[in-house]
Amino acid sequence: MSVFKSADRADAANAKDEVKDYYSKVLKKSDDLKTNACCTSENIPKYIKTILGTLHEDTLTKYYGCGIVIPGDLEGLTVLDLGCGVGRDVYVISKLVGPKGKVIGIDMTEEQLKWANMHKDFHAKAFGHAESNVEFIQGYIEKLPLADNSVDIIVSNCVVNLSPDKHAVLSEAYRVLKPGGEMYFSDVYSSRRIPQALREDSVLFGECLSGALYWNDFVRLAQKVGFLDPRLVKDAEITIDNKALEEKIGYIDFYSATYRLWKLPELEPDCEDYGQAVVYKGTVTTEERTFILDDHHKIEKGRVFPVCGNTNMMLQATRFAKHFEFIGDTSVHYGIYADCGRDLPFASAAKEGGGGACC
Repeated sequence: MSVFKSADRADAANAKDEVKDYYSKVLKKSDDLKTNACCTSENIPKYIKTILGTLHEDTLTKYYGCGIVIPGDLEGLTVLDLGCGVGRDVYVISKLVGPKGKVIGIDMTEEQLKWANMHKDFHAKAFGHAESNVEFIQGYIEKLPLADNSVDIIVSNCVVNLSPDKHAVLSEAYRVLKPGGEMYFSDVYSSRRIPQALREDSVLFGECLSGALYWNDFVRLAQKVGFLDPRLVKDAEITIDNKALEEKIGYIDFYSATYRLWKLPELEPDCEDYGQAVVYKGTVTTEERTFILDDHHKIEKGRVFPVCGNTNMMLQATRFAKHFEFIGDTSVHYGIYADCGRDLPFASAAKEGGGGACC
């Protein structure tokens, strides 16, 4: 536990105040950011670009996220956005869950929520909903004002790194998720543990850098709270086009990465081989040809795809079960699944000879 504590800011109250000031007073639009850590828009799927084109201009220009945090197959579900800001992702998801679904956005910054609430009717009308299916709550992601097992999906976009207590954030996320639910989120991770002096730098903190967890500490922390097999979906190295900031951080590399964490208590610590396989039906409307579970599981429609026990469970014990055929069971164990790596998971490291994630 000492490792996780040292990775967070000790002055929690001051850290939260700094974040509020940075995102309500210093930053007025996404162009004010000094790095691309909180603002990655590469490879946005066409269907999301279409929805983005219908959003209010304020919702787009005051957005500070670090990736697209929208998994597939959301219709009719309840989705929670941690640190929703002005609600860009909330409104995109509100279109995807449809009128029978619901999206809840929580943020601690009053200024951001003012803009989020201002355009609820605009977006309901744009999406053809009789009434808005979104709700915004002012509060803290370390103590969620929601009941246990009450949401299907949690998303978050470049926010967890800003929390002074990441253990509390992940614990609360696990608590409010329904069994079989997932946390699908983008955030910033570092290649090394960040020195305390850099963690106290308000600009680096607001830019989503100095609050980043060393990637391996994140994996172990996620496992500790119950997310037993974190899966990396995609990543990109962060560009720091600012000489002063670059000199401060030295040899630490930063990555914007999307992970999915599953509330499946039966998952095993490692990828175990039971001779199982799946066949994707092609019925997720946004992934008709290839279903992407993570960066190591891109499953083509109609093709028999061998999987480890954990991957099988992520598909069979979740909302995705109806989209797959399942072959085999756990009656025979064949040992550890092949190619189960444990090195730095991000792409740039792999190019330099590092290994990959499980399976």
